[in-house]
Amino acid sequence: MSQVSSEFIPANIAILTVTDRRTEAEDTSGQYLQEAAEQAGHHVVTRALVKDNIYQIRALVSVWIASDEVQVVLINGGTGFTGGDNTPEALLPLFDRQVEGFGELFRTLSFEEIGTAAIQSRALAGMANQTVIFAMPGSTRACRTAWQRIIAEQLDARHRPCNFLPHLKK
Repeated sequence: MSQVSSEFIPANIAILTVTDRRTEAEDTSGQYLQEAAEQAGHHVVTRALVKDNIYQIRALVSVWIASDEVQVVLINGGTGFTGGDNTPEALLPLFDRQVEGFGELFRTLSFEEIGTAAIQSRALAGMANQTVIFAMPGSTRACRTAWQRIIAEQLDARHRPCNFLPHLKK
């Protein structure tokens, strides 16, 4: 497959909310990501909510990475600086390659919205077993910024000069 396509190619997406406070009914960030992905034409194949525990996060994401069905994992929550924010520590050992540009660009865009508080975001992304994983803060506003200003284009095969679709499992 070439780097760009003239047609939209839907991806299979798994969504994970990492939280010690919210319930599924209160998960506005996970709900936003699901609606945004589906409105774009992607397939949300699974969605889960786990406590901010390194091993619970790592175990579930590992299952999704190993799955033939999941091509993209969107994670919200657990990327801050409090003692209970463990998403980066859970994910980094799983990555075959880190996508440094995601965190860098997310913090740049966040600076426009929240000023210097953006330096406390540990948003990150990486590739593992031909699965792209994006981890962003848990606020719905942060998820909207990440989806609308970065992720949506990178999951669109028509986006030039490049996108992640050619790198994902078929």
